[in-house]
Amino acid sequence: MKHRIVVLGAGYAGANAAARLAKRLHPADTEITLVNADPEFVERVRMHQLATGQDLKPRPLAELFAGTGVQVRIARVAAVDADGKTVALDGGDELGYDTLVYALGSTAAESGVPGVAEHAHHLAGKAAALRLRARLAELPAGGTVLVAGGGLTGIEAATEIADARPDLEVALATRGGLGDWLSEKARTHLRKAFDRLGITVHENTGITAVEPAAVVLDGGARLPAEVTVWTAGFAVHPIAAATTLTVSETGRIVVDETMRSVSHPDVYAVGDAALAPGANGLPLRMSCASGVPSAYQAADVIAARLTGRAVPENKIGYTAQCISLGRRNAVVQWVTPDDRPKPSAVTGKPAARLKEMICRSAAWSVTHPTAMAPARRRHVVPAETPLAAA
Repeated sequence: MKHRIVVLGAGYAGANAAARLAKRLHPADTEITLVNADPEFVERVRMHQLATGQDLKPRPLAELFAGTGVQVRIARVAAVDADGKTVALDGGDELGYDTLVYALGSTAAESGVPGVAEHAHHLAGKAAALRLRARLAELPAGGTVLVAGGGLTGIEAATEIADARPDLEVALATRGGLGDWLSEKARTHLRKAFDRLGITVHENTGITAVEPAAVVLDGGARLPAEVTVWTAGFAVHPIAAATTLTVSETGRIVVDETMRSVSHPDVYAVGDAALAPGANGLPLRMSCASGVPSAYQAADVIAARLTGRAVPENKIGYTAQCISLGRRNAVVQWVTPDDRPKPSAVTGKPAARLKEMICRSAAWSVTHPTAMAPARRRHVVPAETPLAAA
């Protein structure tokens, strides 16, 4: 009997995990199945580009993983039975597993604000970005766009829209200060970019409701917004919280340093779906910068345990926060391994080129899974091997 590994989700984390497992484990005694609702790999870090009319190269999963030994299953996950070790798919099909890698990611969080679901757009996936793209294309010159949220996604959305459509009135509302977590150098450059693009910034401003053509602020004032783009945080899919897996208050699967569930040793979680310890024990933030290394860590640990080798140490830490400010401008803020900003940052066109290189690198490992290393594929050892059971 082959050891069955099922990977749920083919974003940066899930696709990288499946590809790396295929490089580490021999196909003679392992079976890897990658389940994803969309037939294509989606570069989520580029959704603000897609929303503003830029076309992204299609990357069909079936083509990407052809010849790797990974079986691609296009289906939506309906439920997970962590005790029975099965995954239910829409349509009634069921997959059994010996090891599960849960990488279903996240979507936009409505944050309990009335009107968000009915009237706001978001950038948490391809379908949502395409809906926003169509709506922005309908706006005439002078149309109003309000981006709610001053994090990385909000900043990139506001600047990309303003850069692509200088004829629109673009504003951003944030509960804190604009880029207040960045170094002085990065923050100064960010504010200059917003000024140059003509983006109005409403700092220390909360939104209590979203209406069809406006948002309601704390205190009752209204800001005009023919289009509201909601970027005020992310929420994980509720599937994990409906299982017997130990999850956080926000529904993320609680894992140890090996990305293994603290309650179910045959389940691993990676990317946004995992509440994982990072440098200094602080949780990894939801991001591509966390998803890819957590996928590598989980895949290497699974391979080590199955082949009776030493489990690799968790060395996940951050290096930079990359923020695009349109196509020709960016900020690359250097950070400590636990994600605190350093005084130094790269800005302007050099930062834009650096960010583009990093984005391409993140996608390369997914889009080139056939760059195999057969000599590194190892056979599964009996479960009673001490390291395999550790």
